[in-house]
Amino acid sequence: MFRSKATTFFIHAAGWLIFLGFPLLFMNKTQEVRGNSFVIIASPFYWLFCLTYIFMFYLNAWYLVPQLVFKKLYIRYGLIILLLLGCVYFLQPFDNLLENNLLKNSKLITSQGMPLHDSSIPNIGSDTATPNEKNLPFGPLPHQDMRMQDPRFKPSNKIIFIHQSGNIDMVGLFIFIIVIGLSIAISTVQKWQLTERMVVRAEAEKAHAELSFLKAQINPHFLFNTLNNIYALSVTDSEHTSESIMKLSNIMRYVTDEVGEDYVLLQSEIDCINDYIDLQKLRLGKTTDLNFTVNGQILNQKIAPLVLMTFIENVFKYGVSKHEKSVINIRLDVSAKKITFFCQNPIFENGASTSKRKGIGISNTKRRLQHIYPGKHKLDINTQNGLFTVTLELDA
Repeated sequence: MFRSKATTFFIHAAGWLIFLGFPLLFMNKTQEVRGNSFVIIASPFYWLFCLTYIFMFYLNAWYLVPQLVFKKLYIRYGLIILLLLGCVYFLQPFDNLLENNLLKNSKLITSQGMPLHDSSIPNIGSDTATPNEKNLPFGPLPHQDMRMQDPRFKPSNKIIFIHQSGNIDMVGLFIFIIVIGLSIAISTVQKWQLTERMVVRAEAEKAHAELSFLKAQINPHFLFNTLNNIYALSVTDSEHTSESIMKLSNIMRYVTDEVGEDYVLLQSEIDCINDYIDLQKLRLGKTTDLNFTVNGQILNQKIAPLVLMTFIENVFKYGVSKHEKSVINIRLDVSAKKITFFCQNPIFENGASTSKRKGIGISNTKRRLQHIYPGKHKLDINTQNGLFTVTLELDA
């Protein structure tokens, strides 16, 4: 945010420095005597010219457009713009700057002993005048009266006249139109950028809220199933009850301490899966063959917590039967840039409610993957040949 404001400040400062320097360059090109920039800067007409447009630029960009245009008060905005246009017409900032500069330049020429008139002006009152000029019907005119006919040589009475009736400052009006147009464009772009930032922030907050909600759904469901398994062991007075409680303690520590993060170490996720599978093995009979393998070198890869647990839960909830033979395969292939999860189990339907719960769990996991791995995951689920197969690829 600070960097953005600093960049905007420097852009505005550079733009106005160029604008302030433009009259100096223009006047130096039109003067007969060069090097009078300090004289121009000291002129009140120079600051009238510059401050008029600077004031109108920020008035329009910071107040009129946000408060009127963006609120669709177009008639009120148009009236105010016409009023500002009238102010520019009355002040005549460019013409006053130009004429005042020429007047000062003529005084500077006089003080330096240079000619005060153009070669095209006849020297009627001088001794060097031609005979035709001397024989005018009204006689020779004073030299100072001829200079009064040249607007550059009008004597100053030290009174500043801003508006000259009958004169239209076309350049000043044109600059006004440019300044108003630029201020509208800049204000519109800033409004668009602010809207884009608000949309991105709202989407991020929505995604974070949905992800938190999904985690809140997964965690109790996961712990509830595990507690049911330990309860079954305790009812049968199994010797593995204490070991199961320890493994559940490890799982709960992982769930409560680390699952709040968006990403955890892959090794922590694998340890949690191992504990869960060990708990499930305690209740599996001879009719189920379980194969769980991890291939590859595990270093510092990270993964979203519990993103694989929904599929592993489905394996044991819907792929195990007390009466039919079943083979469960779970495999995790790890590389430096990719994590591939594979699981496959036979399908044993246990009623409509079971299928509904399974659909909700997978749907939630899909949404989690879209939030955490947008464009960085590939999920394939199929139920061919009576087997439920899941292949998930994640960019590490």
